Amino acid sequence: MNRTKYLSRLGVDIVIIAACLIIAERISPFSDSFFSKRHILFLTYVITFWYFASQITSLYYEFLTRSLSQEIITVIKTILIQDTFIIIVLFFVSRNPLEAKWFMGCFIAIQFVTLPFCKYFTRWYYASTLNKGKRAISVLVVGAGELGMNFNSIICNNYQFGYKIAGFVDDVPKPYLNGQYLGKIADLDNVLQERQEVNDVIIALPNSAIDKIKYAVKVSEENGKRVRLIPDYFALSTSVTITSFGTLPLVSLRKIPLDDAELRFFKRAFDIVFSCFFFVFIASWLFSILAILIKLNSKGPVFFIQERWGLNNKKIFCYKFRSMVSTSKDVDENGVYQQATKNDSRVTSIGKFLRKSNLDELPQFLNVLKGEMSIVGPRPHPTPLNLYSKNTINNYMLRHLVKPGITGWAQVHGYRGETKDAESMQKRIDFDIWYIENWSFWLDCQIIIQTVINMIKGEKNAY
Repeated sequence: MNRTKYLSRLGVDIVIIAACLIIAERISPFSDSFFSKRHILFLTYVITFWYFASQITSLYYEFLTRSLSQEIITVIKTILIQDTFIIIVLFFVSRNPLEAKWFMGCFIAIQFVTLPFCKYFTRWYYASTLNKGKRAISVLVVGAGELGMNFNSIICNNYQFGYKIAGFVDDVPKPYLNGQYLGKIADLDNVLQERQEVNDVIIALPNSAIDKIKYAVKVSEENGKRVRLIPDYFALSTSVTITSFGTLPLVSLRKIPLDDAELRFFKRAFDIVFSCFFFVFIASWLFSILAILIKLNSKGPVFFIQERWGLNNKKIFCYKFRSMVSTSKDVDENGVYQQATKNDSRVTSIGKFLRKSNLDELPQFLNVLKGEMSIVGPRPHPTPLNLYSKNTINNYMLRHLVKPGITGWAQVHGYRGETKDAESMQKRIDFDIWYIENWSFWLDCQIIIQTVINMIKGEKNAY
């Protein structure tokens, strides 16, 4: 990690936190008996707590490789940890608990508004400078096979990650790399001495090439380069965990967090609380407006009810706001499921708006309260699409190991709506399986935030 970048981001946050503290003191009904006399000491405590909280959440490490929603979740976690420390201190030293509560309420509220907002502009600034080729970390890739090319594709398509490819070394010449092929693995020592600008070495070799991996690690470290290894386990699973079995490392495939009954309970509790909040404060007025618009726009019912597959392949009836003409059919004369396509004549004018903004999915909060769905999870597919895909898409049925969701990891990455070919469906399923294997409460929060962001921006694949 670039030390200058780390210190600059930390310094900006310290200034913002100090400003939040001053504003909170001014607008909260504090007397001068505590903070006016010990302001500098308390500010030192607050900054110290922020620093340690940021170390716990890794807020300042590899931040550009995280999405905006993931960055916001990390900021929120850091705020909560920091403020927990502050509340403990105030409990013991505050002379007026009521005023301390007012102050902490103001301070937390201001932090939750300002820090995520400033993170957006920080990311924009660094991304804009990286887009111009400044401050990017130079990496040398050992291996130009499938792993190396996948890594190259990610770097080329995500300049905001802050990396640039200095070149490749591989035992098989790669003329199509347009001058980036720098020689064989045996030439690595000479390449690193000639390319002093290289910061990191990325080893992207298959697991079977253990001797070459050991050699690349040895030579890279002798040249003072940081070494990172891309494990070649993705062919077996999209996620692996490494634990110790005695003195041996043990690689586990497809660990599913929601197999834990306690974690399922907390996910279900969050679904219920969030859904009740939604129905009380949003659905209570929004559903009536949408229902009127749907009825005025076309004949037919307000809701569309469709059979889909849920947990353990159990059939459920999924609720949606009707977005197509009431005479439309799910399958054609050959029994093939008809997905919605761009400029689909079956979609009504109000239906286009509902689908583009994801508002047509909101009635599925009823499915959540019934326990058939979760707020976040793999999107449930209609029965005909399941029957067609389960024998043609790799690992398709694994997506039914958890409850389906109103929104999901695949959807926030753009894999929603029509799947024109098997490759598009396969990518959607790969994202679903990654979510299942990497579930956490904070990941759900990240997906919800990203879904809201996408709703505001508009979904290009929603039609």
